[in-house]
Amino acid sequence: MSLWKQPSKLAMVVVLLLLLCHAVDKVHCSTHHNNSQDFHSLLEFKKGITSDPHGALSNWNPSIHFCHWHGVNCSSTRPYRVTELNLTGQNLAGQISSSVGNLTFLHTLDLSNNSFIGPLPLLNKLRNLDLLFLGSNHLEDVILDWLTNCSNLVYLDLSKNHLTGHIPPNIAFLKKLEGINLYGNYLSGVIPPTLRNLSTLLLVDLSNNQLNGSIPNEVWQIPNIQMVNLAINNLSGGIPDTFTNLSSLMILGLDHNMLGGTLPSNIGDVLPHLQGLYLGSNLFFGTIPTSLGNASNLEVVDLPNNLFSGTIPSSFGNLSKLQILNLEVNMLEARHSEGWQFFDALAKCRYLVILSVSHNHLHGPIPNSIANLSTSLQQLFMGWNNLSGIVPPTIGKLSGLTKLSLENNNLIGTIKEWVRKMTNLQVLTLQSNNFIGKIPP
Repeated sequence: MSLWKQPSKLAMVVVLLLLLCHAVDKVHCSTHHNNSQDFHSLLEFKKGITSDPHGALSNWNPSIHFCHWHGVNCSSTRPYRVTELNLTGQNLAGQISSSVGNLTFLHTLDLSNNSFIGPLPLLNKLRNLDLLFLGSNHLEDVILDWLTNCSNLVYLDLSKNHLTGHIPPNIAFLKKLEGINLYGNYLSGVIPPTLRNLSTLLLVDLSNNQLNGSIPNEVWQIPNIQMVNLAINNLSGGIPDTFTNLSSLMILGLDHNMLGGTLPSNIGDVLPHLQGLYLGSNLFFGTIPTSLGNASNLEVVDLPNNLFSGTIPSSFGNLSKLQILNLEVNMLEARHSEGWQFFDALAKCRYLVILSVSHNHLHGPIPNSIANLSTSLQQLFMGWNNLSGIVPPTIGKLSGLTKLSLENNNLIGTIKEWVRKMTNLQVLTLQSNNFIGKIPP
């Protein structure tokens, strides 16, 4: 009798297990790996890991269904294909196995902020891939043409690696691409003009590389572009006078290059949605276009270390959202009251936090209108000019100042009358003037 009952109990257990697996079908039964290709591809990826300090892969073993492994997400129905592999910020080290390229249903691959080395993995089979994040690793070698096989790619981030060589021109085959981030590599050569063909492109960050040549005119023709960051390269040439198709642009970063020439006189009119303009450390010359005052969304105007001359446009006062105006190290002038009118105008910029006009050719007394600047102002830099006379005592109304720089001018008088009122002041630079008296405690 006992021999007959035992197999019956076993049969009941098997039936119960099958029922249980069916009941939890949507979260996958952990006793059976429905897709051996994805299972083995993930195990091959794990073999390439030489360091896992946080134990991110500690539950990657056959006793648990791979869809429950840390960082793995799968489709909700059989045969349960891997759709996402996300192991960002786990300090993983080793090489990224090209077995990842066999996860053909993958939509998101995020291995950013780790310590992976070696070349980029071969991912030419991932035609469903939408998001590829491999930034902030130590990957090297070149960007190969296989990348264009990922025809559904929407966002590509290979930033902060050690990639070399050129940017492949056929990257324009990625017709759905909205964002490309190659910041912080060692890429050389020219910017591919073919970027113009990416009508979906919104964000381009090629900064902090070794790109050279001029900026192709085609870059100024990308129809829906919102951010162009080409800073910290070896780019030359200038900004064309004729670009008219950038009404969607919000951020333009061209600082730390060798760009020159004058700025288009209508730059503020053709960039009506511009929020940040970064042109510092180049060779731009001529006057600063007054039309910048028409770009009413501008929050940052950063033009230091150039050769700009003439007066500072009073039209900056039209920028009600302006927070940072940095014009230091240029040849801007203020010799008469007309040249100082920008101070009166900036009184309307109630969100202004940083104002720097140091290292220019500003002459004469500091206008009393300095007291009308926003109380939100935290940093004011006016050193290395030809300022003279006393500092208006009303400057003490700028109670929010934490840094004030007036060094290397010809200022005279005492300072105790206004310094005492600046209760938040942390840095005060006054050397190489003709002040008298003591700094109050």
